[in-house]
Amino acid sequence: MPKLIHVAAAVIRDRRGHILIARRPDDKHQGGLWEFPGGKVEPNEPVADALARELQEELGIQVTSARPLILIPHHYPDKSVLLDVWDVDGFKGEAHGAEGQPICWVAPEQLDEYDFPAANTPIVAAARLPERMLITGSAATQQEYAERLQAALGQGIKQVMLRAKTLSECEFADLFKALLPLCQQQGACLGVNTSVEQANALGAEHLHLTSERLLALGDRAEFNGRWLSASCHNPEQIRMAEEKGLDFITLSPVQPTSSHPGEPALGWPCFAEWVAECTLPVYALGGLDEADLSRAREQGAQGIAAISAWW
Repeated sequence: MPKLIHVAAAVIRDRRGHILIARRPDDKHQGGLWEFPGGKVEPNEPVADALARELQEELGIQVTSARPLILIPHHYPDKSVLLDVWDVDGFKGEAHGAEGQPICWVAPEQLDEYDFPAANTPIVAAARLPERMLITGSAATQQEYAERLQAALGQGIKQVMLRAKTLSECEFADLFKALLPLCQQQGACLGVNTSVEQANALGAEHLHLTSERLLALGDRAEFNGRWLSASCHNPEQIRMAEEKGLDFITLSPVQPTSSHPGEPALGWPCFAEWVAECTLPVYALGGLDEADLSRAREQGAQGIAAISAWW
């Protein structure tokens, strides 16, 4: 069996929602790059204890509130590395580079401006993405779409996927342009479930691919926006999303859904098993609502994606 190196890392947030990052010493591996603080977990040491120990040593702070954010496995011929990343939103003390390392507090949207080791890329995505993603359902008119969207935004939704398969390409474009200002006013991201070509033409920040479009995608660079995600339903599609450089995925159906009656559901044990080997943030999808959010996070999810829960 390859040796497993278990590393605890932290996305530390202050009261403003800014995130702490630290610069690696120039004489170390990947020196000069920025990283999320943390260190190795000792044998038989609880991860939460290891994280608290490392942050006390590195930053001089005492963790008071933390929860798991994402697990990122990396496999090499001679060893396997497991990045066990936690979201720390409560601590005592004033963070400082206790080991002489430069530190910096940055807004989540500014993380893309810093150079991180490649293994940290999914952490940057997980740190920026919210727990909830609304997928739009049907509506009779553009006005109804706007009203339903505004209601969801009023509930704190920050990630929206515009899905309207019955509309023509022209109608879809008109709807996107009408809804975009509503999202921008609330600091929410309006994504689209459409083709790469139309997403680029619209200047969309987020494109969500069907599993068929994921298969047809040649390269991540085909999409010009910030976020590229896809619908996945099995481990093969998950691997494809990773290999093609996507930012996150939805995994479904976790539970039976009214929109796909009779389709077999994964169930939470299967969902957790597949997520444990995924290197991307994963939204649980299918038959879920607000009450399932905590369960989803416990199973390794970034959060949940849903239609009826907020539409």
